[in-house]
Amino acid sequence: VQLQASGGGWMQPGGSLRLSCAASGFTFSRYAMSWLRQAPGKGFEWVSFINNEGDVTSYADSVKGRFIISRDNAKNTLYLQMHSLKPEDTAVYYCANSIKGSTNRGQGTQVTVSS
Repeated sequence: VQLQASGGGWMQPGGSLRLSCAASGFTFSRYAMSWLRQAPGKGFEWVSFINNEGDVTSYADSVKGRFIISRDNAKNTLYLQMHSLKPEDTAVYYCANSIKGSTNRGQGTQVTVSS
């Protein structure tokens, strides 16, 4: 299982970024996916979930109404569209899944929100 997040960077408060996660090594369309994040000096925080077909989603209260999770099963890619970014969104963002009880979390991408 390989999960590679990309699309992070620096953004001013109120801006938008779209993260992508390229998946390989497993049948992407069969598994639900999640985004997690880890802010400096803190533990992992769950951000969002999407089921395997892409028609069921959920969000942490901290991002609800600002972030949108989606997926393209034909491209084996997961997305996180982030709007109205806040300094507290600064973190390394990871895509993740659970296969046969094992949690997989690939390389993350840094998102920094500051003025």
